This record gives sequence, structure tokens and C-alpha cells, in this order.
Amino acid sequence: MEKKSKILWEPKEKAIATSQIMQFLQFVNQHYQRNCQNYFDLQAWSVNHPEEFWQAIWLYMEIIAAHQPKKIFISKEKMQDSQWFPGAKLNFAENLLRYRDESPALIFRSELGVKQTLSYQDLFQQVKALAAWLSQQGLRAGDRVAGIMPNCPETVVAMLATTSLGGVWSACSPDFGFEGILNRFEQIQPKILIATSGHSYGGKIFNHLENIRELQNRLSGLQHTIVTPFADFADNLSELSSPVSVWADCLHDPAPDFNFTSLPFDHPLYILYSSGTTGKPKCMVHGAGRVLLQHLKELRLHTDLRRGDRIFFFSTCAWMMWHWLISSLAVGATIILYEGNPFFPKKTTLFDLIDECGINIFGVGAKVIESAEAFNLHPEKSHSLSSLRTILTTGSPLLPKSFDYVYQKIKIDVHLSSISGGSDIISCFGLGNPMLPVYRGEIQCLGLGMNVKIFNEQGQSVIEEKGELVCTTPFPSMPVYFWNDVDGEKYQQAYFDQFPGVWAHGDYAEITAHQGLIIYGRSDATLNPGGVRIGTAEIYQQIEKFPEIIDYLAVSKWHGGGESIILFIVLRDNLKLTDELIAKLKATIRKNTSPHHTPEKIIQAPDLPRTLNGKLIEIAVKKIINQESFNQPETLLNPESLEFFRTLIKD
Repeated sequence: MEKKSKILWEPKEKAIATSQIMQFLQFVNQHYQRNCQNYFDLQAWSVNHPEEFWQAIWLYMEIIAAHQPKKIFISKEKMQDSQWFPGAKLNFAENLLRYRDESPALIFRSELGVKQTLSYQDLFQQVKALAAWLSQQGLRAGDRVAGIMPNCPETVVAMLATTSLGGVWSACSPDFGFEGILNRFEQIQPKILIATSGHSYGGKIFNHLENIRELQNRLSGLQHTIVTPFADFADNLSELSSPVSVWADCLHDPAPDFNFTSLPFDHPLYILYSSGTTGKPKCMVHGAGRVLLQHLKELRLHTDLRRGDRIFFFSTCAWMMWHWLISSLAVGATIILYEGNPFFPKKTTLFDLIDECGINIFGVGAKVIESAEAFNLHPEKSHSLSSLRTILTTGSPLLPKSFDYVYQKIKIDVHLSSISGGSDIISCFGLGNPMLPVYRGEIQCLGLGMNVKIFNEQGQSVIEEKGELVCTTPFPSMPVYFWNDVDGEKYQQAYFDQFPGVWAHGDYAEITAHQGLIIYGRSDATLNPGGVRIGTAEIYQQIEKFPEIIDYLAVSKWHGGGESIILFIVLRDNLKLTDELIAKLKATIRKNTSPHHTPEKIIQAPDLPRTLNGKLIEIAVKKIINQESFNQPETLLNPESLEFFRTLIKD
């Protein structure tokens, strides 16, 4: 396949010199007697000298701690057993609330026109008040608090109050189905449930009181429920089981002598969940110090976020990107929160937000960029965007065509920072970099401290070849453990069975000649016709050339010991799939990729399954058409879309 290596953007020399990552490089050279000349020198040092590197991050980020670490890193036989910063004691919320002035911490907007701003001082006072109330209810370090909350200031307050006491925060988005919420929360047995009485999306209003009542009945160990009001649903709290409180009633009495609870570096902070397509979702426990260091490294060095900057990421509170975004408080930035449909009430809603709120760093899932292009939006002409300097994208690989759209239709001098990681590491393996150019279709670099390689099927490290993305040495943001995984078997199977002693992330990827990264999709959705491994993104790049196709999904169909590719497409404007379009599609794919990439069948579908964050769930269709058992996750945006594929195999 033709290599895409066109440079679309380069940083100015002054911007490089003043970037935080350059300042950190100079800090390293001075304090550790190194001679790093560029980013790649710095990255090599960071993975070859992990003790020095992570100590440098601790010092440079000025971590607030009650007890300093006795050591930085203790290597163990198993990668997952390695220890970080033993002896250190800190509080995550205290580090995020280090600023307590009148500068804005949170600016909130919703699709219904709700507007709210909280200063850093306001935020601290609300966290103090809720923490005092939670403490009165008996919440102690290690207890779980579960949230079913929209992306609003109350959710941030709830998380910070919980973690200020050493509680463990875990969230589901309000648009999760009931079974999806129950499958997650019943595993962790929360002591407190904090839930919204309703939410809106695309102008539609949803009432959640019935779900809350049922959860109260089903969650063993639940002792109290807090309800945040939406519309007039909270007027009917008599329908719920006692004890139940309204949000405002929990914020009356901030403790004057409030103290953050200092806890070990690895103390559980967040519980995030796997997708749940192969059984109940796995509960991934992330440690407080681990998350704090990794997020500060990525926000300050890779994203160049500074005090006073305004940062936005379109996310639900269940996605790891919400947790990543909220860590911006530790930098002293202003977080812009948006709740609702990104294209409602206008298609330009998010771009309007950039101008209205003066957003400097604007983050969205790759699907949002694809949709903006499909809607023929041209923000460069319709908006000022004068404050915008960086666009972040993640969630799925950003196609080369979307890179073109950003620079041609959004802003020509913007830093486009495609990033890739996952809930498993609550952070990234590949990120942006204010010191490096942006190449079309590529993530700019491998993250500092992340010893990322691409392994072929023999477990050999390769460059400019596609293979499995792995990390060969420990890094702090690995989960501390999985909940209820006493012997660590689930943890071992999830990451270390494929290549013993090496973290296999499950992405099919390539490191380029200039040390960038291309993600071709999840390796469990990788195609293998005729024994040739193919990433679905390679096919999708060709389909993007057809404006009549608005969505697409390629999967393998197994037969007779081999497999063939089936391509499902969704057409715009009630168009019907014709033999002529099929021939054009196959010819284009064959010409620009290879015969192996060419689908055996192309089938028109009414809709394709996606997660709430907009990711295609290729594995769902793959399992259904191959008549494998499939545990349908309750976190699908459009679960009804699967019925087409179930019907297909019956016909």
C-alpha cells in the first residue's frame, strides 16, 4: 500500500523553544547530566532509564505528597507486579485542587442551553461540602462510589469529593442500558450511588428514576443514594427507596477543618470497565499516583497544556477521556464541559463552543471529525477559531482523509494531535508532540516512558511493518489489578498470554520510518484472507473516496479453514446498492491496496453497531455472522442494528 508521509504542519522554532516538553528536556539534561538533543533522544532515555525518568516527572510536575517515595521503581519477575514509588503517600484530589482562586475551573454548556461557571474557589468549597457529607455517611478509604451522571460540574465535584476521602470512583453514562449498568456496578458493590434523575440527547428527554429504583433493589451493600435533579423528575423521589437525598441538601456544611486523606501511591482511584463483548465487563482498577503522573506527563508535555488554557474534550463520564480531561485541573487550566448531542441543536454546536468559550485545545472522537466532513461543515469560513491551537482526536484511527479535512476546512495552522491508548491504561501509547511535524495519517510519536514496539507473529520487533502493538517494560498507568481477580488470572490473560512477559494491547499498528505511529484497528478485528493480515483501516481509507457511502464495516467470514472479507456499507439518501457501485468499490480497493484486501461480498446494511463513544464494534458483527456466542454489551449506541446481521445468517 502507498505510504502516506506528507507533512501537513510543522511547529515554529519559537514554539518549540518555549514548549513545556523542551523545557522538560533541558531540566533532564541539567539534573541528570544527560545530553538529549531532540525528542527521540529524550524518549529513548525515558524508556531505558525508567527510575530517572519517572523521578524527573514527579519533581517537574511538583507532585503534592504527604510522604515522599523511598524508591522510584522496583522491578519484579512479572511485569504487572512491578512497584512504583513505594512509600509515597498523596491524595489525588488535593493535587487537582492545588489552585483555589477565582479563575474559572469549569465552564459548562448543555444542548438545552444551560450555562454554568465554577471558579477554582467555588469548586473547592463544593468538594469540601460534599466530602463532609460523604464522611458523615460513613464513606471511608477504599469504599466505592458509583455515578450515573451527565458530563456536568456536579460529576466533577462528586469524583473529587469521593477521592479526597480515599473513596474509589466509578461511573456509567446515563445512556447506558440498565443491564449494562448493573453488570458493572454489582461487581464492585458501591456504598453510595450518585445518579441524575434524567438527561437529554438530541432534544429527547429521558427519565431515569425507574432505573435508580431498580438499582437500589439490586445493588447489595448500597447504603445511600444522591439524586441530581433534571427537569421535574426529582420531584418524585418518593418513588425511590430510602435513604435518598437531593444533591443540594448534601452541600450545606463544608467542614472548616477539612483535610485530604493521604494514601499510598497505588491506592485505588478509579474503576473503569472493558467493553463486555466476551462476558461480563472486566473491572480495571487504576491507582491514584499512577493516573496523576501519567496524565500530567501527557497534558503538560505532549499536549502543552498550561495554566489558564481552556481545554475541551467531547466525552461521556464513562470514557477514559473524561478522566484524562479532568486531570487538567492539576495544571490550573479551565475545562469546558458539554453535555448532549455534538450536532444539536445545530450541526456547528461544537465549533460554536470554540469561539464562545475561547477554547485553545479542542478534543473529539475521530467519528466527530468524519461526521463534520459528511455534513459539509467548513468552520474555517464560518467561525473565527482564533483561540484554537490544538485539535485532539482519538476513539478510533483518524483516517488520512480526515487529516486533510482538518487542514483544508477547519484551520490550516492548527496542531492536529491524534492520540491512541485505552481504558486499560487510562492514557496513551501514541500522542501528539509540539516539537514535531504532523504527517498525514500518523500519530506523531510514542509517549515518553512507554517502551512501545510492534511485534510480528514470531514476537520479533519490526519497523515499517504491521503487527501487534506491545509495551515491553513496565509503566505506571497499568491497572493495579482487576476487581475480584484474586489470583490475577484475568489480568494475565488480558495482556500477557500472547507474548509472555510483554503487554499486548490488542491494536494492529505500525511504527513509521520517522518514528510515528499508525493504528490500523483492533487486532481482534484484523482480517486474515489467504494468511495475509490486514487492518480494517486500510480498506476504510479507500471507501472514504465514495461520497454516497456514509458508514462501513469490514469483517471476516470463516469457511473451510480459511476466511473471506465481507464489507457492509450504509448509503446516504435512501440509495440502493448497485452492481456498478460494487464493481467500482472492488476495483478501487484492489488498485490502491491489494487483491487480498478486496471484499468477496459487499452488502448494504441499514445501520452499523457503535459504542456510545462512536467506535465501530466490528467484533460484534464478526461473531454474529460466524455464529459464535456473543455477549451483547448494554453500552451500544444502537443495539437494534445487530438484528439485521442476526437475520442475515438465518436467510
